[in-house]
Formats: sequence, structure tokens, C-alpha cells
Amino acid sequence: MKLQAGNYYWPTTFPEAPVYPSLEEDINCDVLIVGGGSSGAQCAHYLKDTGLNVAVVDKRRIGEGSTSTNTALIQYLGDKMLFELVNSFGEELAIRHLKLCEEAINDIEKAAAILDIASDFKRRDSLYYASYPEDVVKLDKEYAYLTKHGFQADLLSEEEIKEKYGFSKYKALYTYNDGELNPFKFNHALLDGAAKKKVSIYENTRINGKKLEKDQAVLYTDKGHSITAKHVIFAAGYENLEFKQEKNSVLSSSYAVITNPVEDFSSWHKRTLIWETARPYIYMRTTSDNRIIIGGLDENTAIAEERDAKIIGRKDKLIKECKKLFPDLALQADYYLGAFYGGTHDGLPLIGEYEEFPNCYFLMAYGDNGLVYSMALAKILREVITTGSHPDLAIYMR
Repeated sequence: MKLQAGNYYWPTTFPEAPVYPSLEEDINCDVLIVGGGSSGAQCAHYLKDTGLNVAVVDKRRIGEGSTSTNTALIQYLGDKMLFELVNSFGEELAIRHLKLCEEAINDIEKAAAILDIASDFKRRDSLYYASYPEDVVKLDKEYAYLTKHGFQADLLSEEEIKEKYGFSKYKALYTYNDGELNPFKFNHALLDGAAKKKVSIYENTRINGKKLEKDQAVLYTDKGHSITAKHVIFAAGYENLEFKQEKNSVLSSSYAVITNPVEDFSSWHKRTLIWETARPYIYMRTTSDNRIIIGGLDENTAIAEERDAKIIGRKDKLIKECKKLFPDLALQADYYLGAFYGGTHDGLPLIGEYEEFPNCYFLMAYGDNGLVYSMALAKILREVITTGSHPDLAIYMR
């Protein structure tokens, strides 16, 4: 799977990232994590203090998959709006999911604060504006559920948006205590912390075979070595679909631009995360070195060649979209890319357990909040593996 194309910003921010060996022998472990990107690293983080023998394998260098193009807006609201989740799953489940996402953001902040590699985590508020007049009622519904259940949010009128940002929108939902970080650094910080707790990490180690039995799983590498494990977590991001197709998943393409550093953000209220109700939508955030990440313009294609042919055109359009909001900013695209983007039909991430994969869990943190979903699901899987259950597992089981 050709996950992405273009030139990538995040790896340039951490050129001296840790290097790990490839697997050159047969090994046994309690838990094997397949995938060393965000999901795998978060699983390793939660399992590192359990006393279990844990190993992580990745077919590339660590962080060179989707992590290198993750735009890392850390939010608890998602593509499928809360009132839509309530309509699909009921109010109790939808609110519990949102609370778990809020808790995951807190956990990301705590992890970032104690790990040895700084990941530039910073709390940010979010502005979610109505793209069209008919979307105002959606924000009203969203606000009603959020305030009913104790989430901190405001509804901003057109005049209030204009006063804070200088641009006009029909209405906006303003939420508090979201965040941003450097996903490449965070990925390495988590695995560095896990390695220091004796988690074994192997990069450039491709899994190309398996023998799954009732009480153990044996996976084979392309170099002929075996890994015998009591439990396997497939945390390979969108490449999980190469191991097991999941009918609830949907793969499309998205685009992003990272601009030159900006000198003056005075017109950008509190450097909030910005997104909109339109589908496909545009979203924006800033970085620790004062760049702007502009993303979106999703395309309904899972064909890499079709995606990549549109990168240049999407680059120019994304810059124009940002300039519509902030016309005084002098912007150019220093980095730009196209990448596969995975979601689910029902709007929730999932943990897959399948009869033909005994002793295996598939962590599919698909959706716009992949880092947040991964943190929540990895925490659940730790309890499932160590105690046999978790009360919130049923929310995400497919």
C-alpha cells in the first residue's frame, strides 16, 4: 500500500530520531504489536509497565508510515457529529465515547509531559464554523448535547466570530481544551519510553506469514524468522486492511500543506484549531515553529495514482482557502502531500476480533482523530489483555 506521496514536514523536525534493529532471530513474547506507528506506539506505552514480554515490529523505519503525514489536530469531536452519533448509537453510548476521547487527550498530555523526547504538545481551543446557513441547526444540536453533558463549549454568533477572527461565518461552535502536537516526535517518544522498560522494538521487519493456533500465534518475517506470541495486536494503521478486510472501514484520500513560518498570528484568535461543517472540509492548525498546517479536500478514491495526480492542484487550493480567512498572511507551501485517509461507515473507530484470527486484536483507530482514538483503544486493550475484559470494549467491538 502506497500510503502517501509528497514532501513531508514532520521528519525534518527530528532528524536524529532513534534507530532500532531489524529482527535477526526467532523470538517468543507475551504480546506482539504489529506496527510501530501511532497505534502501535500507544499500545507499547500502555503495556510497558504490565510485566509482560512485549515486542513491536514495523516493516519500515519507525514513524515513516502514516505518522509522518498525520496533521495531529487533537480533538474529542469528530467527523460524524455528536448528535449524529446519538441518532446512530443512542445518547449513553455516544456520550461515553466522547468522554473516552476527552480522557485520551488528557492521557496524551500526561504522556507527553513525562517522556524524554519532547513532542510539542500544547492545549488549543477549537473553532467549528457553519459553512452554510443550513448548518447552523447542526451546531445548535451539537451545543445542546455538549452542554447537557458537561463539555465546555460556547456558541459564537456571526458578530462574535468577526470580532475574534476578522472573518464572517454564520455561526460557530467554540470548544475548549483540545490540543496539537508533533506526531512524529510523539511516536518516537512513546517507543523510546517503552524501550527503556524492556519492550523489544524492531524496524525494517516485515510480517509475511502466520500460523494461528488456539493458544498461541506464530508470525513469520520475510527473512524467515518466527515470532511466537500469546496475543497479537495488529496496529498497522490502514495497512491492517492488508491482513484483514473490514467491511466497516472506508479508505479515501486527503491532502495537506505546511506553510512557511508566519511572523504575526495576531488575527488568529488564540491560534485555535479551525474546521468547518462542509463535507469535504478544510481544517487548519499552527505548529511550534509558527507554520500553518492546512488540510482536507478529501477525495473518494483509494487509488494512489489518482490521489497523487491531484497533489499540486490541491496544494494551491488549500493555500487559497486559508487566505480566504486570513488574507493578510503571506503564505507559501513549503511542504505538501497527499495521503490515504481511513474512516468507518458508522463514525466510530473499532477493535476487531475475528474467528479466523484467534488470540489477535485489530486496532483500527480510523477517523479524523486517529491519535485520540488510538490512545483510547490502546488503553482498553491493555485491560483486555491483562485482565480479560474492559467495560468499554463493547463500544468499539465489530
